[in-house]
Order: sequence, then C-alpha cells, then structure tokens
Amino acid sequence: MLTVIERYKHNSRGSVMPPNRRAFLAATTASVLTTTASTPAVAAPRSRPATARAALDELLAGNRRYAAGQPRHPHEERARRHVLAAGQHPFAVVVGCVDSRVPPELVFDQGIGDLLCIRTAGQVLDEAVLASVQYGVEELGVPLVLVLGHERCGAVAATLEHLRTGAPVPGHLALLVDEITPAALRTRAVPGDWADHTVRAHAAWVRDAIRADPAFTAAHVVAARFDLDSSLVTLLP
Repeated sequence: MLTVIERYKHNSRGSVMPPNRRAFLAATTASVLTTTASTPAVAAPRSRPATARAALDELLAGNRRYAAGQPRHPHEERARRHVLAAGQHPFAVVVGCVDSRVPPELVFDQGIGDLLCIRTAGQVLDEAVLASVQYGVEELGVPLVLVLGHERCGAVAATLEHLRTGAPVPGHLALLVDEITPAALRTRAVPGDWADHTVRAHAAWVRDAIRADPAFTAAHVVAARFDLDSSLVTLLP
C-alpha cells in the first residue's frame, strides 16, 4: 500500500489522475474563475492630504462629524484593505493617551491606513515613542504630528495624587508620574482646575519636545485637547 507521500510522488510523475479528483479540480477552477470575474476591481488609493495644513483640516473636520454624531467611518471597505496590503500612506501621526475613551481613529473619524497612532498613558514620551514618530515622519513622509491630551486623564490624576499626598508610586507607574510632574508643578498655582491645567501644559510640553528634536523638522507638530463631555478637539496655543 502506498503512503500519502508515495501517492503524491506517483501522481507527480505523470500517472493518470483519478476521475473523481479531475472532477473536483475542474469544479474548483471554474469556481475560482467565476469569483474572480465577479469581484470588483480594487479601488486606487485616495490621495492623502499633501500638506500639514490640509492634514490638520481633515482631522478637525472629522472630529466635528464625530462630535455631532454623524461619523462617516471612511476607508473601512474591503477594497481599501486590499490596497493597503501593498503599503501604507498615513497623513498624520497622532501621539495620544491609552485611555479607552479616546481612540484617535474614532475621535477624528478616520479609517484604516489614515493615521499612525502612538499611544502611551498620558502620552508620555520615551525612546520607543520618539522612534515611532521618526518612522512616520522620515520613512512614511507624514507631514503632521498631533499630540492629543484629554480631559480627566488618569495618568494626570495619579500624578496629582502623588504630589498632594507624597504616597509612593508603585512599579512602572513611577515613570508616568515623573514625566508629568513638571507640568503639574508649573500649573499648581494657576487658579481653576489643576488637573485640566496639567493636561494642557503636559500636552504642550510633549509637542515642544518633539518640535525641538532635529529628527522631526520635516513635520509640523501641534498639540490639542479632547473634551470627553463635548467630544470636541481644541488646538492648544
């Protein structure tokens, strides 16, 4: 009795294929040809915003749609996925927070392949984040980097609690507190909501740190704040 491998070798040397297998392959080939003929052609990739200003306008327009409850959920179709399988061409880098309420693709009503999103708690910078931004700017030619802070940030709240009480910060969370503390100290005496002042000051600091790095001179870098209540994004000065 022939083994499976021996039967494969036997057939590959030119023996007559059993009729039932010939029928199976004929039917399969016909099915593939029919499916291919009926599948619509893959759409060409849309042209992305060519400038930082156009990219920012696109993000803000998408956010207005999201806030109004009228998102388009663009660029999610199957043809789009086929195009992107060959390469990506995002038009903006978003450095944001890991908060589950602030997913950039939804907040800005963008789709697959539109944004290069880098998320850490409190949008804290480290070498991996900076390398990721550099990949977007230098390798993918992205013209815009947007740093997105948000209302009621948990990393900011933890930082303020530490500064108020002096309680030790456990484990890896200490890195977040260390990075956000300078912004909290700069705004401690400012009247009003200390947490929100810290959110704004820290986002602006991250923006300025990226701007100052020679690796990112090819991109325009801005900072913004997302309001959880209104769902609107506001640019920071």
